[in-house]
Amino acid sequence: MSTDEYLSPGRFVDSDAPQIAAFAHDATASATNATDAALRLYRAVRDDILYDAYVDFFDPATFRASAVLASGRGFCVGKASVLAACARTVGIPARLGFADVRNHLTSPRLYDVMKTDVFHWHAYTELQLDGKWVKATPAFNATLCERVGLKPLEFDGRTDSLFHPFDRSGRRHMEYVFDRGSYADVPFDLICAEFSRHYPGLRRDRLAGGDFAAEAVAGSDQP
Repeated sequence: MSTDEYLSPGRFVDSDAPQIAAFAHDATASATNATDAALRLYRAVRDDILYDAYVDFFDPATFRASAVLASGRGFCVGKASVLAACARTVGIPARLGFADVRNHLTSPRLYDVMKTDVFHWHAYTELQLDGKWVKATPAFNATLCERVGLKPLEFDGRTDSLFHPFDRSGRRHMEYVFDRGSYADVPFDLICAEFSRHYPGLRRDRLAGGDFAAEAVAGSDQP
C-alpha cells in the first residue's frame, strides 16, 4: 500500500509549514535512525506543547498543526496533528487515529459544559516504523501528569502508547469505548458535526478564559 498520503502535507497536518519543519529538525538533529527520531518528536510534542482542553472546538486553527505549534498549547487532536506533521517532515509516514473515550478524571467545568465524561473523536498519532503502524498519544504533557497524579505516557516506537486505565492512586482514568479508525488528515467537518450533536452546550465562548491545568489539578483532589 502506498504511503504517499501519509507523507504529504494536508490542510491540518500541514507538514510543509516552515515552523513545523524547523521544530521537527531541531528535535531530531541528533537522531540516529527513524525510531530514535520518532521518540524525540514524541517527547518534544508531548512536553513542549501544553495540553489545554479550553479551546474553540469549532475553529479550524484549533486543529491545524502549525497554529497549535505557534500557540504552544492545544488539545488532543491539535497535538496529534503536530506530531503527525513533524513526522512527515522527517520522512516518517504518519496518520491520525481517533476513538471515543470515557475520561473518568475530567475537570468539573468541562463536564458542566459537555454534560458527559465521554469525549468523542479523541485523537492520537499513528507512525509507521519498521514497517508497522504504532500508536502514540502525545496529549498530556509530563508536568500536567505529575500535578494530577498520572504517570506520563511514554512511547517506545514498537508498541502502542495509549492512555492508562488508572491513575497512580488506582482511580479510573481513561476508557476506550469506540474506535473511529485512521485518517490521513483531520476530518474537521465531521468532528464539528459530531461535537454539535453530542455536546449541545458546547459553544465557542463557553470555555474561554479558563485555566484547564489549574482546574484539572483541583478536580483531581476530589474523592
